[in-house]
Amino acid sequence: MMHRDQLGRQLQLQTTPRRIVSLVPSQTELLVDLGLRSEIVGVTKFCVHPNYLKKEKNVVGGTKTINFDKVKALTPDIILCNKEENTAEMISVLEQIAPIHISDIYNLEDAIELIKFYGALFSVEKKASQIIETIESEAFHFSEFILKQPKRKVAYFIWKNPWMVAASQTFINAMLHLNNFDNVFADLNRYPEIKIADIGTDCDIILLSTEPYPFKEEDMALLQGKFPSASIILADGEYFSWYGSRLTKAFQYFKTLHQDSVH
Repeated sequence: MMHRDQLGRQLQLQTTPRRIVSLVPSQTELLVDLGLRSEIVGVTKFCVHPNYLKKEKNVVGGTKTINFDKVKALTPDIILCNKEENTAEMISVLEQIAPIHISDIYNLEDAIELIKFYGALFSVEKKASQIIETIESEAFHFSEFILKQPKRKVAYFIWKNPWMVAASQTFINAMLHLNNFDNVFADLNRYPEIKIADIGTDCDIILLSTEPYPFKEEDMALLQGKFPSASIILADGEYFSWYGSRLTKAFQYFKTLHQDSVH
């Protein structure tokens, strides 16, 4: 069977993979929701959903620090990676162990494509279609909701010391766009370091993500002092950056976010 990943790489597989190592948390959650829990043999320490999974599966390291010997000992049929999460150096070693499928996600369409790929790759097309239908239905209803919301200038922080934000060419930026948010840093690329003064006093909303940096109440207070007219919100980073089956719940969360942002 011939498959391809989101980098256009061809994968020649003799049978449907039954021993899966997943090195991307959102993709691990997607596998479980596709009914593939029993096929997963290895995960990362950041694969926290479902929360029981790390107790029953082999943890092979972090997304960027993998124990290759542990992966090899699991004799996987396939290893699931992501272009952003996993380094090229890692992938070059891992592909000596098993076939690699690499995702590359920048927007909702890419996320849906990945779910289709997994449906075909693991012979769970029906379940994949059900998840996609739910996401597309939620996205459609949200698009109607968002028509009534004003466009607002937003900064989305992912890190502190140094301060870092989500800019263009990111899945987070695509989610901000769906929310009718005008990203203050859309003219920059990926995840740049910035200075607080770069935000500008006309920013309407500052979103502090719960991951990868665990922003707290004191961070909100600090920024509120500097930008008294802006709404400072602690945003659930998983709904903005996890692109698998978590998207079935993301749009309901986004609705509550707009309600919370009324200043």
